[in-house]
Order: sequence, then structure tokens, then C-alpha cells
Amino acid sequence: MENKKDKQINIELTEDVASGTYTNLSVITHSHSEFIIDFVQLMPGVPKAKVKSRVILTPDNAKKLLHALADNIKKFEQTHGAIKDNGPQNPIPMNFGGPATEA
Repeated sequence: MENKKDKQINIELTEDVASGTYTNLSVITHSHSEFIIDFVQLMPGVPKAKVKSRVILTPDNAKKLLHALADNIKKFEQTHGAIKDNGPQNPIPMNFGGPATEA
């Protein structure tokens, strides 16, 4: 019989990753087998932005992330008050540097 200690995972957080990367825009795309989240740093008045990090998830793990994020937002708001929601924003025109696609 497995006990709780046998199920623990040792996660290493290196110094360079621990400092984090600031981003203020996320772009999410998906295919039939994966979700791709690009974290972007968009600076005011600068027409070019760089992807700072890309995370690729299976659909199952994307849904787990959705639930974990919703749970953490709920806990945050219980402690600090509601997060202001500005509603849907106008889409930002984006160009990923490749050729334009046509349907």
C-alpha cells in the first residue's frame, strides 16, 4: 500500500528560473493534441514585442491549469478583494514574423 510520502515529487527550482520573467500579455493557441501559451512582454509605445516564454501543455494538463488558476484567483480575492475585470479587450493585431496565412 502506497502512503502519502511515496507520492511526493521533489521539484527543483533553479536560481535563474526562481527570479521569474515579467509578462503582461498571453497568447493561447491550440491544436488537436496541445495547448501553446506564449507569454509576451509588451511595452507601451513600442510596436514590437518579444515572447519571453512558451509553455506547451496537453489538453488534460491545460484543463488542470485552468482549474488550479481559478482556485487560486478565488483564494486571492477572498484575501485581497475582487480583481478588477475590464471585460473583453480589443484584440491586439499581432504578427509572428512569418508569412500571412489564407484560408
